[in-house]
Amino acid sequence: MESVVSSYFPVLVFLAIACGLSFIMLVAPFLLVKLRPDAEKLSPYECGFEPFGDARGQFDVRFYLVAILFIIFDLEIAFLFPWAIALGKIGMVGFWSMMVFLGVLTVGFMYEWKKGALDWE
Repeated sequence: MESVVSSYFPVLVFLAIACGLSFIMLVAPFLLVKLRPDAEKLSPYECGFEPFGDARGQFDVRFYLVAILFIIFDLEIAFLFPWAIALGKIGMVGFWSMMVFLGVLTVGFMYEWKKGALDWE
């Protein structure tokens, strides 16, 4: 039992150092900072005009549907290229597993289409 504990000792030391450094990096800025706000620091950043409306306003649901649509096609392409290259080695099991994957993505695409994410007004 003692050998098991001694084999995990370096991991515990590493975790203690990581937690300590993380805590120091989180606390140090609050202890070292000098807050001196002025007009330049409080001015609008880069855009040049005062902000209008509340920055915490809700987005239209179509924005999220378009984001989901992008993720669907991005995942499809990211997994389709390696699959196509290795198709000769993975055989029919690999082929049908990719067909199931593409079927799930197609269901997601049809959901987006039904919700009207492709019809932007």
